[in-house]
Amino acid sequence: MASLALGSLCKLTSYRRTGVVGSSSSLPKGGQSLKFPQVSKFNNNGSMTLQQRNRTILNEPFTLHENNTMKFKLNVSSTSNFEFDATRDLSSPVESAIKFVNALYRFIRPYAAVGTVLSVAAMSLLTVQKLSDFSPLFFTKMLQALVGGMFMQMYVCGFNQICDIELDKVNKPTLPLAAGEISMNTAISVSSVSAIMSLAVGWMVSPPLFWAFVGWFVVGTAYSANVLPYLRWKRFPFTAAFYMLMARALVVPIGYYLHMQSFLHGVSTLLSRPILFAVAMLSAFSVSTIFFKDIPDIEGDRMHGIKSLAIKLGEKRMYWICIWILEIAYLGAACVGATSPIPWSKYVTIGSHLAMALLLWVRAKSVDLKNMEAVQSMYMFLWQLFYAEYGLIALVR
Repeated sequence: MASLALGSLCKLTSYRRTGVVGSSSSLPKGGQSLKFPQVSKFNNNGSMTLQQRNRTILNEPFTLHENNTMKFKLNVSSTSNFEFDATRDLSSPVESAIKFVNALYRFIRPYAAVGTVLSVAAMSLLTVQKLSDFSPLFFTKMLQALVGGMFMQMYVCGFNQICDIELDKVNKPTLPLAAGEISMNTAISVSSVSAIMSLAVGWMVSPPLFWAFVGWFVVGTAYSANVLPYLRWKRFPFTAAFYMLMARALVVPIGYYLHMQSFLHGVSTLLSRPILFAVAMLSAFSVSTIFFKDIPDIEGDRMHGIKSLAIKLGEKRMYWICIWILEIAYLGAACVGATSPIPWSKYVTIGSHLAMALLLWVRAKSVDLKNMEAVQSMYMFLWQLFYAEYGLIALVR
């Protein structure tokens, strides 16, 4: 039932199952025309792949022998076919399992999953006041937040790929669902189970964690779902930025913090210096990465009517806006570090943020904006800086 509900939120490409057609008794004689639903061509293993609709094959003679039957197996090489799964082509069960696990690993978008791990760790460390806080209870509660967060991350990434399958065939054809490495049924099942598990963990563990996951589920669904006029937030720059702020800077990180704080020290204020600093820096990175993400995706977004800021403002202008957001954030972080009453925190905060600001500027100047591979590489570099910032957040006092 959960899988059906999830699938209904996306307008999936229509599909149909195509069986084996054609035999010696049903094929026309030479000189006659033969019409297929789509023109096909043979691939290396002798099957035929659908290519184009409503075309006619004329005057193609067939030489048939009485005792031989020619069969044409039509395979839809599109992940819109729910039954297609590339792992079924492997003869070895072990190899099939390995390939499926690898596809599933890439399906949950590892770089985003790493961000979730670091977010849990950073917000947990902010609650540490003394060495004795590193108790078995601390690591147990952190593990609970991590498990629930990873499940919700799997749902959000999986649901996005389900809804964006046609878009990903243009922008990200190597993703496992778009490439046909996993079936649509598998994708829907994995995403549905992940959402249920995340909410169940939050419900059993603590109210802050549960409501954080509920908020993440709602904004993550609204970001990708395309069944209602007010959903599909990724179509609009500011709703896309709002999603990223909620998931990476506000509701979810604060939920992690309150979850840990409530068990270690009881309820505390959210207006402390470290929390305000964390929210500010995570917000800067969230806005910058969500806007930067649209730059290498311009071609597919334009084809599917998504009016991102990168399309409206142009690639170059959007690129430098994202870079300057982070540069200003780094300078602000250095200023905050200068006011720290703890010497080691002051020097680490100032030195590290100024160093990363310089590194970002040098790297940004070297990127050829006409080369989408270089732009995509720069996007992943921003995520690496994002990872580093999680570590620095935990050191601010």
